[in-house]
Amino acid sequence: MGEIFAGRYELIDPIGRGGAGAVWRAWDHRRRRYVAAKVLRQSDAHTLLRFVREQALRIDHPHVLAPASWAADDDKVLFTMDLVAGGSLAHVIGDYGPLPPRFVCTLLDQLLSGLAAVHAEGVVHRDIKPANILMEATGCGRPHLRLSDFGISMRKGEPRLTETDHVVGTPGYFAPEQLLGSEPDFPADLFAVGLVALYLLRGSKPDSRALAEHFFAHGTPAAPEGVPAPLWDVIANLLQPEPRNRFKTATGARKALAEAVELLPPPVPDEDPVEVFDQLGPLPPGFGPQGPQSTAAVTPESPTAAAVPVPAREAAPAPVPAAPAGFGPPPAGAFGPSETGSFHLPPPERSAAPGTAGATATALAHEAAAAPLPAPVRTGRIAPPSARVTAGLLGAALLCFAVGVWALTRL
Repeated sequence: MGEIFAGRYELIDPIGRGGAGAVWRAWDHRRRRYVAAKVLRQSDAHTLLRFVREQALRIDHPHVLAPASWAADDDKVLFTMDLVAGGSLAHVIGDYGPLPPRFVCTLLDQLLSGLAAVHAEGVVHRDIKPANILMEATGCGRPHLRLSDFGISMRKGEPRLTETDHVVGTPGYFAPEQLLGSEPDFPADLFAVGLVALYLLRGSKPDSRALAEHFFAHGTPAAPEGVPAPLWDVIANLLQPEPRNRFKTATGARKALAEAVELLPPPVPDEDPVEVFDQLGPLPPGFGPQGPQSTAAVTPESPTAAAVPVPAREAAPAPVPAAPAGFGPPPAGAFGPSETGSFHLPPPERSAAPGTAGATATALAHEAAAAPLPAPVRTGRIAPPSARVTAGLLGAALLCFAVGVWALTRL
């Protein structure tokens, strides 16, 4: 079993690294599902501040992968998000190389849709790149993209965590104005989307600096080989080195993309579909599709964890008590559980004719044996005994008293 974190999350296996720490596949005992958990130590205050910013982001959108919850335990903290199994766009390019234009348009439309939701919250992502764009494992079906990793994102107007001459982000995906120390703004994210689009169409990382120099010196270049002109017009607008010459919003770029798709040539009939594979691999031993297959941690926050199936173990036989003087051995199974879960007391075996006290005690003992056990109470408090249980206990006490009286009369 993996480490239980904060009494709720069971860390299973590492699946990658993010900008602020390691990413694990984990089992959420409260929500009863697998999640992705980003874990880091609290010793790095600068990283922790970025962590706090990221987990504070709450955007509910089908193409945004934002944190869902967070927890702290000892010297570590984590936050969780949906588990996305299809890897990143970098995995897709690694499997197929350049992608068909219509497939790229579907991905760009989803990316711009998610980015529009992020910008609507006043947040600049600042690190849009193929490795931060994750894919659901949809096989040959329609692709489903999720924009992730908000570790260096910031809201417009918030204080910066770095000096103005220090550039934050991934080299090769900076907008020209970022290299000049401009305040983070939405057009910088749109420039990165243009670079991602070119990467998907050509199958290799574009040279952003060379592109910007070409735009400045010669204007917009012709469409690269294999890129339809209508689609290139949209991408070239995203790649304009002057922010004022780009699309003003992600929604505006998305509308232009939809118009360009209408002008694209029809898809090739025999073109092989792009398949998005499951990149996570099998679960380790002890875990199945429904969660842990053996003992699971039960916490006050996770009352349903007890429902996890536990392999049955053979119970040790209960010790059989010695029979008192004057009684024979108990019948087989007398002290074991019955089919209904209650327990049976053996009837006494007399060596002489029973007296009145013995007969009365025997009757009470049978009544006590017939009384069902009370149903378990799960409120954490002891339930008061029922009337029949009280009678059973009284009968057992009278039986012991009667046996004592009978033994004295035999002396």
